[in-house]
Amino acid sequence: MKKVLAMLLIAVMMLSLAACGGNSEAKGDVAAIQEAGKLVVGITVYEPMNYKDADGEWTGFDTEFAQAVAEKLGVEAEFVTIDWDNKWATLDSKKIDCVWNGMTLTEEAKTNASCTDAYVLNAQVVVMKADKVADYADAASMKDLKFAVEAGSAGKEIAAENSFNVTEYATQTDAMSAIAAGKADACIIDITMAKAMTGDGTSFADLGIGISLTEEEYAIACRKDSDLTAKINELMYTLTADGTLPALAEKYSLTLAE
Repeated sequence: MKKVLAMLLIAVMMLSLAACGGNSEAKGDVAAIQEAGKLVVGITVYEPMNYKDADGEWTGFDTEFAQAVAEKLGVEAEFVTIDWDNKWATLDSKKIDCVWNGMTLTEEAKTNASCTDAYVLNAQVVVMKADKVADYADAASMKDLKFAVEAGSAGKEIAAENSFNVTEYATQTDAMSAIAAGKADACIIDITMAKAMTGDGTSFADLGIGISLTEEEYAIACRKDSDLTAKINELMYTLTADGTLPALAEKYSLTLAE
């Protein structure tokens, strides 16, 4: 009898341990983030979404948006610079909790991640020397141009759809620098960055914005099946209702998605 009781006790203990293990595995990303005390956000330098101010601190629409969400979660936002072309692998490895960096809501994004609702409207535009903009009224007139695009970007996809001659660069800023250096005639970048980085008083004062090739929306990418997606959506609407996001959109000259 003692042997039977001992075996039953061992069985109960094993079931208890298994249950504990199952609860640990079942813990969602939101709980893990709150336990860690930080929301790790994957970004690149992309003005006006994420960039550093004069004091070397991260700022921008997405930066302030992420900080507001982190505050609602009771944690700090930690920003980690990632290789944009490897964002899905970085997300899956759990080195970051989300990709929050003016990410275009594409089929690729939906396939590789759990995406939030759209929050900002965007477009892919052609940027070139300002004195050349008027010479190109449509995509067909640009077939002989040399384009610079960011690797893994929506701009690259649009260039491929139009059969443009392209060279890939690490960032959208590098793509604009290629025009300034005479290595490219034009680039395709987000209109949000184009407005912030071209024209009088900017780093690319002699560059101008040409035609728009497509309209799109920005979303935030979390891991597949992550409960963080729904939580960010919930807080997004809270921050819209209380005026936080509309104020940020006005501050950074952006248009919120409806």
